Amino acid sequence: MKRVVLGLGTNLGDRRENLRAALAALSHLPKTEVENVSSVWQTAPFDVPDEQQDYWNICVLLKTELSPSAVLGACLGIEAAMGRVRKIYHGARCMDLDVLLYEGFTQREKELNVPHPGILERAFVLFPLLELFPEKNAFGFDFADAPGFKDGDDVQRVGAAEEILD
Repeated sequence: MKRVVLGLGTNLGDRRENLRAALAALSHLPKTEVENVSSVWQTAPFDVPDEQQDYWNICVLLKTELSPSAVLGACLGIEAAMGRVRKIYHGARCMDLDVLLYEGFTQREKELNVPHPGILERAFVLFPLLELFPEKNAFGFDFADAPGFKDGDDVQRVGAAEEILD
């Protein structure tokens, strides 16, 4: 099985329930296990065209036999099932699932870009990722000197996933 890190974010509706629903959907994927979930982190919207509620973000570590494309397809399906509509770039969303890292896999294409190109600049990804990989290295992807850590004042830990999402 390969390990995969997903980034989840939500800022529309009941953020707690949105994260719960997405985690439940991920736990039902075939040949896939949820191995670990970071704490919930709150951040102001990033590079947005309008006023929006703050985001709740988590990183999820999966073990899966699914291909990278199948994981992406599952993520898009979960987003659609939860009501995500892509109208405005960086618009508010009930759920955003990004494939951040896939063990042993690199690809630079429009549909699937892994490692995700924004990891190193985004504190809302780095702080949850650090909880899953305290050595600051995930499957050989080194994020120890990531510039996004400088924006640590922009993220606030809401609480442990098991406290917030159970």
